[in-house]
This record gives sequence, structure tokens and C-alpha cells, in this order.
Amino acid sequence: MSRRSNGLVGVWAEAQRQQQRQQEAQAGYQRELDRQQRARQREIASSYREQRRAYREQREAEARRRTEAIDAQVEALQGLLAEGCRAPAFRVGALARAEQVTAFDPGQLAQPIRMPEQHQHQYQAQGGWTAGRRAQAQAEARASFERDWRAAQAAEAQRQQQLAAYRQQYEQWAEGQLAEIRRHNAAIAEMTAGLRDGDPDAAVEFFSAALYASTGWPEGLPRQVSAAYDSGAKQLVLNWELPRYDVVPEAKSARYMINADQVKDSPRPVTQRRALYRDVLAQCLLLVLRDLFAADEFGALESVALNGFVDDHDPTTGRRLPMFLGTVMVSRATFAALHLEQVNAVTCLVEGLRGQLSARPDQYVAVRPGRVPEDVGNGVVTHGGDEEPDLYEMDPIAFEGLVADLFRAMGMQAVTTQRSNDGGVDVDALDPTPIRGGKIVVQVKRYRHTVPPTAVRDLYGTVQDAGANKGVLVTTSHFGPGAHTFANGKPLELVAGSELVDLLHRHGLRGRLGSGADGGSRDNGISGSGGQAPVPAQRTTPDSVRGADDDDHNVLGMYWSGNVALDVCALVCHGNRVLDDDHFVFYNNPRTPDGTVRALVPLAPDKAAIQVSFDALPARADRLVVIAAIDPVANPAADLSGFTDAGIRLLDAEGTPLDQLDVSDGRDDETALVLGSFRRRANGDWEFVTGGRGYRGGLEELVQDYGIEVE
Repeated sequence: MSRRSNGLVGVWAEAQRQQQRQQEAQAGYQRELDRQQRARQREIASSYREQRRAYREQREAEARRRTEAIDAQVEALQGLLAEGCRAPAFRVGALARAEQVTAFDPGQLAQPIRMPEQHQHQYQAQGGWTAGRRAQAQAEARASFERDWRAAQAAEAQRQQQLAAYRQQYEQWAEGQLAEIRRHNAAIAEMTAGLRDGDPDAAVEFFSAALYASTGWPEGLPRQVSAAYDSGAKQLVLNWELPRYDVVPEAKSARYMINADQVKDSPRPVTQRRALYRDVLAQCLLLVLRDLFAADEFGALESVALNGFVDDHDPTTGRRLPMFLGTVMVSRATFAALHLEQVNAVTCLVEGLRGQLSARPDQYVAVRPGRVPEDVGNGVVTHGGDEEPDLYEMDPIAFEGLVADLFRAMGMQAVTTQRSNDGGVDVDALDPTPIRGGKIVVQVKRYRHTVPPTAVRDLYGTVQDAGANKGVLVTTSHFGPGAHTFANGKPLELVAGSELVDLLHRHGLRGRLGSGADGGSRDNGISGSGGQAPVPAQRTTPDSVRGADDDDHNVLGMYWSGNVALDVCALVCHGNRVLDDDHFVFYNNPRTPDGTVRALVPLAPDKAAIQVSFDALPARADRLVVIAAIDPVANPAADLSGFTDAGIRLLDAEGTPLDQLDVSDGRDDETALVLGSFRRRANGDWEFVTGGRGYRGGLEELVQDYGIEVE
């Protein structure tokens, strides 16, 4: 007999099916996760391989660039003589200077003051006015016109007085410049006559100039010479410095080592490096001979006795002394028969001209020189060597080379750039120091006056364009506050002249600034032969026309929005204390006793102006504080809430804008405000620090904080 199912089996079976489906779904989900993970791992591995490949290609490209740079350096050394022979011959006419000076340019002083017109002062009739009120308005308009007319007449008289003073100053300067040019040209003419007459001093001076001025002589090679002239034999005898062994690259090529993850140089075989060095020495000696004979347009040379030496440490004694590595004596006729562009330099020097060349110049094995300058009997003239070079007078290319030497002495790799298409870079440097190192672009400014902030801005743009880590601006001069303000917080470093000299001396290099005991003389642009034309005193009051001994100065032009009338003043301080009452420049004391700070008549868009000769400020002064206060006569009830959108325009002596310095806006209930202060840095430069402290008690309360007693 059959029994009917109670449904438990079906329920159990359904539960089993549900569980099986869940297990299958879980297994499927796990398989999908595993598949995604494997795909992700493959993607990561592919990305890693791609990164490794890109990194390897980058390092290999770096090695190729290194090899190309080495090859280019070697190619330049091998073609030294051929390249030098293509340079034009030196001529005495290149030493002469044209008898012309900068034309007279009075600038804004040439513009007459615009006189007020009557119609600009007509009263405006309004309805309902009485006859008496109209008469009063007419009288006020007439008085206003007469007042403006008198002011314009006074300003025009002041302009004419300044223009006359400036013209007289310019004429004195121009006369001095022309006199200096004529003296220079007379000295050239005297030297030319001496050359024709066989004068030894004239001959040595001229041919030394020919060697130094040669455009075919490679950049970076030494130019030290000692010479004497034998007028009887018409022979120039000279010792010329040759490059040292390290001029030839020690590396032959570079390649990327994957396992070590570094670019490694492959050494150049010693025999190959020695042979190339001998060839370079021979080319240098032949190029000196070429420059001398090519420059002789007066027939002063029948022959030349040339000795080439290296100024280095003697490997035998360890003492630094000149070691002669080559010598040759050659007549004009013999040398004229050569085709230098086609010769083998070593063969030509040793066999063709019967000269001597060290067989082991890499070990400074010396040769015996033939005739030396001391044998002539006349005075020996030396250029270069141990003389401390004046950085102001140094050749611009040589100055860039000196800066590159400084960076190399500081442990960096540094090379000077080509003279064109350098992208605003004079020296490329690489600091190998981990973390803080990297690529550095260097600009060199051989200036005498303040470097403008525009040069610092240009350097910053170059740093960004070149993808460099840092930019360095090196100058023989100094930087103004605008330059330091712009450089603050950016990957820029400013090296002023005094810092440069200190760095050179600390790293065994030579250099000085001018002829003063402290190496810090500066050309103010008017006296002597500096060559700078005087600039018009465009913003001066009648008693402050620039004199012949006035320092290079800046103008601080203050501007702001609103109609509030302000007195803008300056305090010459040491710390937060004014030097004395005479160094507080305001409406009752328009200038300091020495005239280094003085109030000026502002020109639009400025509402106030102050002239400052930063370099001439007293030595104990380390701060110039600029302040503004409500004019209690014009606005007795006003506060500084109307002092907004304010700033200081920093201008040079010619009125050219250099930088714009932001200052704080005024606040309610305040009647005096510190706009900011210019602070002297340890290197003598000045930087601007924004102020912002306000005072409710006006100018009196403010100046008391700086040590001025108010009665």
C-alpha cells in the first residue's frame, strides 16, 4: 500500500539545489576575481616593463649625449689650427675709437610745462544762484586760474633751470669723453709710429694685443705671454702659455651600465690621449705664429722665437713653475710658404720648422728653449700670469670662463655655452650632489651699475624653459631691492660682485673689482673715462640737480587710489632707530645732510616720490623705512580707509621702471602706516620687506617708535 509524501524530501532537495547554486555562484565570483587579479598583475608587469624600458632609454640617451659631448670636444681640439686660420687678421685700426659720444638727451626735461587755460577754470552756473553768488564763483575761478598759472610758471622756471644745469653737465662730460678718446687714439698713433721705427715697447705692446684680441684663439685656453723685441734683428721673442694635459678628455666614450644603474666613462687609451695632446700643443704654437705674422702690417717682424710652456706643478719637485714643452724659431719667409690648413701640426712644427716638441708632454718632460725674452736685453713685458685680473676690465668671454672655473672648483661640472643660440645661458652647470643637486643655468653680467630686476625675471624664465633645478645670476656689480624681492621664494640665487670675489679667492682663483684697496670701486657714469652719459634729473627739485659726483640712485614712486591726501616720508635707520633727526626726510626736512635721500616732485602716475642713493647711505645705516601719514592740513578728519590699491614703483636714475612693490592698504581709524622697509643684506645689497603696521596717533606716534622725540 502506497503512502503519500509529506513534502520533506522536496524541501530538502530544494535546499540542496539552492546551496549548490550558491556554491557555483561563489566559485564563479572567485574565478572572476582571480581573472581580474591576473589581468591587473599582467598590466602592472607591462607598465613596469614599459617604465624600465623608458628609464633605460633615458639613461642610454644620457650616455649618448655624454659621448657626443666628448667627441665634439675632441673634434674642436683636432680642428683648432684650421679654425684659427679662418679668423681675420688683427689690425691696428681695431684699437682706434670713433670720436663720438652719446647724443644729448634731456628726456622729460625737454617737455615744457603745460600752462593752464582760462576756460578750464570757468565757474559752472547753477539754477537759483544769486548775482552775488555768481560773482563769488567767478572770483574763485579767477583766483584758482591765477594760482595754477603761478604754479605752472614756477614749475617751468624750475624745468628750464634744471635743463640748463643738465646741458652744462652733459657738455662737461662730453668734452671729457672726447678728450679721453683723442688721448687714446693719439697713443695708438704713437704706437704705430714706434712700430715703424722699431721701438721695442711699441712692438711688444702691439703684438701682445694682437694675440689677446685674436678671435681665432679657442675659448678657455690660457693667454699668458712674456715678450721682448730685438729691434736689430727685428725678432719677437716670447713665452706663451699652453693648455695643460687635462685639456684632452680622459674619457673616450660613455655607456650605460644596467646592473650598476650608472653612466660610466670608458677611458681613452693613454697613447691616444698623449698623441692628441702633442697635436694640440703643436697647433697652439703654429696658431700663435700665424696670428703674429698675420698682424704685422708694418714689416716689424723678420722672425719669431716662440717658447710654449705649461704653468703647473713639476711632477719631479712638486713646485709650481713654468715647464717648456715646445720651442721654435722661424723666419717670415719660411712661415709664409706654409699652408697651415693642410699640415699635420706635429710634423710641420718638428720637421718642417725644425722646432722641438716634448715626446712625453703628459708627464711634462721639458725641452730646452732656444731664445727666451730675458736674452734680448730689453725690458720683458708680461701679460696675465699672477696678476690679479680686474673683473670690470676682463674680456666678457674670459669672464664667463672664470665663472665656469669657479663652479668646477666648487665640485660641479660646468661648461660655457656657444656665443649664439644659447637661450640666455652663459654657463651650464651640473651639481652632482644627491637630493639638492641637479641642472643649474648661470647668467653672467659684467656690470658696473645695479642689475635691474628685469634680468632676474629673464633668468627665471630661462630656468623654466630649460627645466633646470636652479638659476644663478653672477655679476661684478650689485642687486637692488626689486631684484631680491622677485627672487625671494624662487629657485634663484643672486651673486653680487663682493660675494664673487670672495668665492674666487676661497677656491684658489684670482679676481678683483677695480683698482681700489677693497676691490670695490664703481663707475658712477660721469667722471673719468667710464663712458656712461649723465642722466637728466627728471624728478628733482631745483636744489637737487644731479652733480658730477652724484651716486647712482633709484626713485621710489608711491601711488594709491582714493582722494586722501598723504605725507610720504622716509627714515634712515639702524635697526628700528633713526640715525638722527636729520635722517628723517619729510615736508619740513626734504633731504638728508649728505643728499642720499631726498623728497622729489612726483610725476604721474605717482602721488609722492623719494630719491635714494642706496650705495651711498651711511655705513651704519641698515634700513630705509618708508611711511605714510594723513596730511592734517588737507584732510584733518580723514583716516587711511581711503588708502587702497597702493604700491611703490622702483625706478632707475633715468626714470625706467625696474619693479613694482606691493604695500598694505590702510584701515579705519588709522592715520599713519609703515609702507615697508629696504634692508641691507650682509653682502651690501638691499631687499624690500612689506610693512603694514598702522597707527591711530598719526605721524607723531609713528616716528616716536623710531626714536624721534616730538615736542
